[in-house]
Amino acid sequence: MPEPRPAQPADVPAILQLIHELAVYEKEPDAVKNTEVELTAHLFGPNPQVYAHVIEEDGSVLGFALWYLTYSTWEGTHGIHLEDLYVRQAVRGGGHGKALLRNLAAIAVERGYKRVEWSVLDWNEPAIGFYDSLGAGSMDGWTVRRLEGDSLAELGSRP
Repeated sequence: MPEPRPAQPADVPAILQLIHELAVYEKEPDAVKNTEVELTAHLFGPNPQVYAHVIEEDGSVLGFALWYLTYSTWEGTHGIHLEDLYVRQAVRGGGHGKALLRNLAAIAVERGYKRVEWSVLDWNEPAIGFYDSLGAGSMDGWTVRRLEGDSLAELGSRP
């Protein structure tokens, strides 16, 4: 099993393709607005706030983990928020997703972070089963909330 590695600028086209595959899998095929230019700037610009690791075999990127830092006021330290974890369907079950998550867990442990967290769609039973098998617990009693579109614009408009 190859080890995950930090993404490089040359990986951006493959990562963006995987993001599109993830959108199709999550039944949102037209939702991706990201571009290679934007993704490159966010991952490799002068002050990146988003990070990615990839796993590849024979020069082909098979999966990625895209993440950013969080902060816990209660713990008093950072954590990792996993925005996306995706492995090509043809190679699922081969340990690639586990390797990517193990890599993020190792980063968290090495840096003294107290958690790695993410969201999963409630209908995605294969992913939920996979996460459960790794010991990842659900955040019962919590609901994800989001401001976007007109609601964000309205609330964010200064009087």
